[in-house]
Amino acid sequence: MLQLKRSSIVNEAESWKRLGVELPQFDFNQVAKNTTEKPQWVHFGAGNIFRGFVANAHQKLLNQGQADTGIIAVKTHDFEMIDLLNRPYDNLTLLVTMKANGSFEKAVIGSIVDTIAADYNKKDEFNRLVGIFENPSLQLASFTITEKGYNLTNPSGQFISLVEKDFQNGLECPVHAMSIVTALLYRRYKKGQYPMTLVSMDNCSHNGDKLKASVLTIAKEWLRREHVEEGFIDYLENEDKITFPLSMIDKITPRPSEKVREVLLEDGIMGMDIIVTPKNTYTAPFVNAEVSEYLVIEDKFTNGRPGLEHSGIIFTDRETVNKMETMKVTTCLNPLHTALAVSGCLLGYTLIAEEMKDETLRKFAEMIGYQEGLKVVVDPEIISPKAFLDEVLNERFTNPYIPDTPQRIACDTSLKVGIRFGETLKSYVKREDLNPTDLVAIPLAIATWCRYLLGIDDEGRPFTLSPDPQLDTLQAALEGVVLGDQSSNIKFILSNESIFEVNLYEIGLGEKIESMFYEMLSGTGAVRRTLEKYVSHIG
Repeated sequence: MLQLKRSSIVNEAESWKRLGVELPQFDFNQVAKNTTEKPQWVHFGAGNIFRGFVANAHQKLLNQGQADTGIIAVKTHDFEMIDLLNRPYDNLTLLVTMKANGSFEKAVIGSIVDTIAADYNKKDEFNRLVGIFENPSLQLASFTITEKGYNLTNPSGQFISLVEKDFQNGLECPVHAMSIVTALLYRRYKKGQYPMTLVSMDNCSHNGDKLKASVLTIAKEWLRREHVEEGFIDYLENEDKITFPLSMIDKITPRPSEKVREVLLEDGIMGMDIIVTPKNTYTAPFVNAEVSEYLVIEDKFTNGRPGLEHSGIIFTDRETVNKMETMKVTTCLNPLHTALAVSGCLLGYTLIAEEMKDETLRKFAEMIGYQEGLKVVVDPEIISPKAFLDEVLNERFTNPYIPDTPQRIACDTSLKVGIRFGETLKSYVKREDLNPTDLVAIPLAIATWCRYLLGIDDEGRPFTLSPDPQLDTLQAALEGVVLGDQSSNIKFILSNESIFEVNLYEIGLGEKIESMFYEMLSGTGAVRRTLEKYVSHIG
């Protein structure tokens, strides 16, 4: 039996290769030594998309001799994962790429050479991290901590209590991820005002701007309390020293699949158990992922960068990154995902690929993309929006071997609908040749989300809603609403500009969405009947 350990991939390399597993092709000990002496890249988060995509891209450079240092992963929470996942498997990941024809490609990713807990209670660990940030060689810190990781405030706009404590305590015991990063940057500033770049690779709009805003907010609050020097603010705002490029990332890396685990065990690979941490993070020593992957980064680095363009990563200007992100998030992928997520939960689906076999739901997604979205799509010019949308609908969402669930995608929908639908709505308002009241599929998706918020499926059975920071507020607005009702406080949701970035009544869609919502409330089976009615109308 094989084990995902460095000793195994060295001493039993032929056995791994007979299983068709691609192995790292670089001298790990030398790379680890180089990384200790001159660290160049730290990454905060290191979840599935980083392990299965970005770390793999860097491994290609190491294999080609175009890089000689590895990546240092940093955990800012869920510290237990280090002892459950990272150290037991020597920071290795078994990447399983799942093709639509059912075949698997397998590769061991070894470019992450160390994992550090950013925990001030573990002084030795934290001091190691400080030493890395004080080293002039450090080029970049990248992030996949989800959009929530940059958030400092609650829905009312007040600083959350954790952040308030960090403001008071200063640099000595930061807890919030952004406070930790800001404290580390201050150490770098004090050591020599060395340059570096911070790259958010999270799937959210203007991710680099969000990261910069959070770091500067904390730094200025610390300055106000005399925890830092005024020159620190100048350092953070000096783009010859510190930059926060935008990026757009796209690759589906869902929760670890039980089917993949079974295949790996049949291959004779031990220890492929799915891990659930005390903080309810689902992970595994393997990452199952789709084939398609895109990462576009604004090429704005102050201290050098790895040559990831040789691994398929696109470096370009800010405008092109913006366009690529806008195309994906507002038109060609994310709106379709959200519509399928909430409708799938209501109709009892547990896989996106199964939803795509449902003629009504497939057409629902197609109409949001092709008929309503492409009319206002932003063309990034580095890829055709139509070709991207074709790939999403015909290859990616339909892949039966990608265990992606509507329940996962439905998480945090209140934070997403303003971008995923609101931007298209605003484009329809601005265009003289288009009228938002002509839209059908997007209003239907919003009505479906409102119906989803009741937590009652189309058969009248309760189901568990996915986590969402505004769930309590949204459900309170619909409290007491049951099947058969024709009145509710839904106007509170549909008129809320903080959710949709527009007042849906002011652009002529509020009443239409209300009507669709109440049709879905008319009884059991009403969600499907309503979807079929309007999708047929669209056609």
